[in-house]
Amino acid sequence: MRVAISTDGDFVSAHFGRCPSFTILNIEDGKVTKQEVLDNPGHQPGFIPQFLHQKGVECIVCGGMGVRATGFFNELGIQTIVGVGGRIDEVIEKIQKGTLEGGESLCKPGLGKGYGLDKTECDHPEQDECEH
Repeated sequence: MRVAISTDGDFVSAHFGRCPSFTILNIEDGKVTKQEVLDNPGHQPGFIPQFLHQKGVECIVCGGMGVRATGFFNELGIQTIVGVGGRIDEVIEKIQKGTLEGGESLCKPGLGKGYGLDKTECDHPEQDECEH
């Protein structure tokens, strides 16, 4: 299986579309056979799902994603797992063990706007300021 994780440094990015990069994993029989980090190619509606689809991604893991983006991934047959946070290495370990669980998206619609550029506040339940 080929998995993409929205990445911000060593952590899962809360904002899928505005993350600085994606960690791409090939997982076979519970083992990572290949791992690479790709820069985010740019945030435009439908572009990232198509980009990841062309890279052979079958599943995207992230903190938050809007309904529209989820729809784009669904159209391409890519599974979405939202509500995931924490260190990338811990998430990879859970993927390998088959214990990764998603939840409610960490961000509300529109909260990713300006992320990485001019966004200064996030409304994540566990923090008052962006720490990305």
